[in-house]
Amino acid sequence: MLLLALETSCDETSAAVIRDGAVLASVVSSQIKLHAEYGGVVPELAAREHLRNFLPVTQAALHEAHVTAAQLDAVAATQGPGLPTALLVGFKAGQAIAYALRKPFVGINHHEAHLYSPWIAGNPPRAEFERFEPNVSLIVSGGHTMLVQVESELKHRVLGGTIDDAAGECFDKAGKLMGLPYPAGPIIDRLAEQGNSKAFDFPRPLLNDANDDFSFSGLKTSIRYFLRDHPTLLENEQSLCDLCASVQSAIVEVLVKKTMRAAKRLGVKCITASGGVSCNRSLRTELAKACDRQRFTLRLADKSLCTDNAAMIGILAERKLRAEQNASAYDDEIIPGWQLA
Repeated sequence: MLLLALETSCDETSAAVIRDGAVLASVVSSQIKLHAEYGGVVPELAAREHLRNFLPVTQAALHEAHVTAAQLDAVAATQGPGLPTALLVGFKAGQAIAYALRKPFVGINHHEAHLYSPWIAGNPPRAEFERFEPNVSLIVSGGHTMLVQVESELKHRVLGGTIDDAAGECFDKAGKLMGLPYPAGPIIDRLAEQGNSKAFDFPRPLLNDANDDFSFSGLKTSIRYFLRDHPTLLENEQSLCDLCASVQSAIVEVLVKKTMRAAKRLGVKCITASGGVSCNRSLRTELAKACDRQRFTLRLADKSLCTDNAAMIGILAERKLRAEQNASAYDDEIIPGWQLA
């Protein structure tokens, strides 16, 4: 099976070509620099950039894979969740390509694709579903933070999610309060390496609650008041590094402990993590330590597959087609608020 996958849910335009579980090509065009001056993604600008980048990105993916559109057996695209105007570009383009070729089209839930990105590995990347085992999956990004129990391939249930700010949103908003440029998450990660994570004590929201939900708005508010009460702190470089390390420590501790607690409660011996925030080095390190102590298997999505990408969309779409799940209709609509069931 030869499949073209498209992803335009937010601020990355991506196309990938998948053949029999292998990623032949994966091209991603990021808009980070465009949105940086606004301190966040501007939906209208994102849609315009998708329109500008879609054709060259798709052509580059087909060229890299040494295939033509006429050879495709199927087309897939992100159907949701995401920014409506951004989603429309890739989803409608995918439908048009599939319709013109008279090939099956598959609309994919972006979050569900993240669930399976940790099972894509190697060079060239390919799906390793023969090594699949039941797992508790942490999906953590700028817009979403959730825990999901994946009982078997294509069978899962959401255990809990954020009730307000996502972890990535907390990183970025905390960085903005510190005067750091957008996106602040990677900068906090870098500065935290030089800081003392015990320098300042910040709350760990819902850490000791029995549920699997997350909440980071209270932490963000605590940082705001802390900076109000210590107006000169940011003038010292070491104090800024200490602050970054302390904030990061609070976020990471909540993510790791709640993930491990859910896995132990359910008797699951495998943890996976994906989404943009799973690139954070402290999170990856602390998850590895926690899993090593419990003798759990840990699978982390490759950093190239943590942020929005079409490769994970294509891998899941191919899996669904092989499982004989119904293809989408050529006139289906986007689902901007599509929640993972």
